[in-house]
Amino acid sequence: QVLEVEGYEVTTAGDGEEGLALFASEPFDLVITDMVMPVKDGLDTILELKKQAPGPPVIAMSGGGRIPKERYLEVAKYLGNTKTLPKPFSREEIVSLVREHLASGEFSEGIEV
Repeated sequence: QVLEVEGYEVTTAGDGEEGLALFASEPFDLVITDMVMPVKDGLDTILELKKQAPGPPVIAMSGGGRIPKERYLEVAKYLGNTKTLPKPFSREEIVSLVREHLASGEFSEGIEV
């Protein structure tokens, strides 16, 4: 809802498998995924997205699970054009990352959130 209030068009999916199906039918400018999801987790989802040329920019977020959130996010940030966002995060943090991508088409190097 935060991004919709900011004027962005948002499509939601219940899990990675559903998200990949939606992306296949209509590629998005940016993908935001949780790392811990049912059916297909965030890591598998990001890997599938990155097989496409070029893979979309991704914001990976996590509050942890069986594994501490830092571990999930550490892996995600090495997957190319992926930024990480630990939960909980502020409205300003998510909006800033989305704006950064939409302004340039990719994420600046060296920025960690």
